[in-house]
Amino acid sequence: MKVLVVGSGGREHALAWKLSHSDLVDEVLVAPGNAGTAVEPNVRNVDIDPSDFDVLCDWVEGNSVGLTVVGPEQPLTEGIRDAFDAHGLRCLAPSKAASQLEGSKAFAKEFMTRHGIPTAGSLITAKVEEAVDYIKQRGAPIVVKADGLAAGKGVTVARTTEEAIEAVDSMLSGRSFGEAGEKVVIEDFLEGEEASFMLLADGANVLSFASSQDHKAVFDGDQGPNTGGMGAYSPAPVVTQEVSDRVMRQIVEPTMAGLAAEGMPFQGFLYVGLMIDASGNPHVVEYNCRFGDPEAQPIMVRLKSDLAAFCLDALDGNLAGKQLEFEGDATVGIVLASEGYPGDYVTGLPISGLDHDGADVKTFHAGTSRSGDAVVTDGGRVLCVVGKGADVRTAQRVAYNRIREISWDGMQYRSDIAYRAIARL
Repeated sequence: MKVLVVGSGGREHALAWKLSHSDLVDEVLVAPGNAGTAVEPNVRNVDIDPSDFDVLCDWVEGNSVGLTVVGPEQPLTEGIRDAFDAHGLRCLAPSKAASQLEGSKAFAKEFMTRHGIPTAGSLITAKVEEAVDYIKQRGAPIVVKADGLAAGKGVTVARTTEEAIEAVDSMLSGRSFGEAGEKVVIEDFLEGEEASFMLLADGANVLSFASSQDHKAVFDGDQGPNTGGMGAYSPAPVVTQEVSDRVMRQIVEPTMAGLAAEGMPFQGFLYVGLMIDASGNPHVVEYNCRFGDPEAQPIMVRLKSDLAAFCLDALDGNLAGKQLEFEGDATVGIVLASEGYPGDYVTGLPISGLDHDGADVKTFHAGTSRSGDAVVTDGGRVLCVVGKGADVRTAQRVAYNRIREISWDGMQYRSDIAYRAIARL
């Protein structure tokens, strides 16, 4: 069968790459894709706007596509699954209603409260004065989030009350995130270690992917503003079997049951961002209704199971009793970004050194395009280099050795990805 992957980032390159290895798949199409998916064996880009659902559905019907897998959040929250359902087409994605878990942080907090899911205490408000009073009452550190989608950048972890008040003022008065910041969620700061918990859901049953940990801050030592993610590694040692069991029992099962009870059963990839305290107790930091990026890249490199087969099983409600299998190796993915990201940055810069991947390293494209014969930068997060090794230290070394062969003007990256896991060795 033909499979369509919707999106153009590093996550979509990783999903397309993995799907292309399935015995069930003749060809993977990516809309619109990037310079990496354009040259991936058995993968082809198609020039379709992912937000134009009518054109997308007509194209899928006309080209006999048997499965569509959605990568980014925007089409999910705009209702791509509903549009495909209306045309009788198979699309692995949650409904528009279920995608509110990611599309509105306020909705997610209220949902967790209704269903007793552990998360930080919070205030939801559209009023600057109310927000400021709450911040002064609670003190710092404290977290300020824009309610809507902000490409991973709408979160400020404020170390002082002044910083928190400035973030609120910027979102609510300065409209720094447009409609996404019309309301804010102010959360108590949670102590602990973050982890990413990825799941595949069929509406009732869920399977967990290998654990991973993202690095959101732009600079080494988790300093600087939040980004969409500067690197990730898998597995995450903080997610022990005991912690994993707690997450399933206290968070995942009530989430799935709650969504079903409210008339929006969840099919697709579910990302649960966790904070795990010193006693191993998990709390939900955020939900994403799709695979994480850059977590997808190191996880897909470790995945042994046939991704296409499991996606079809999810759509058929047939995941019960099954299990995803992973390589025992560790993987470390390091994002190479444009100078200035997550702020303003220049695009169109030629990239050199892309043709030297080996058996233990894979370079996934994110913000790239072609200009003549050259591959050029076309986004803030440009590439994700994934190294594989017997342990996380080896995987990290493989990835950084490969990065030394890649360059463009102003390329930036963190030099400490996976530092927490290495400290545990």
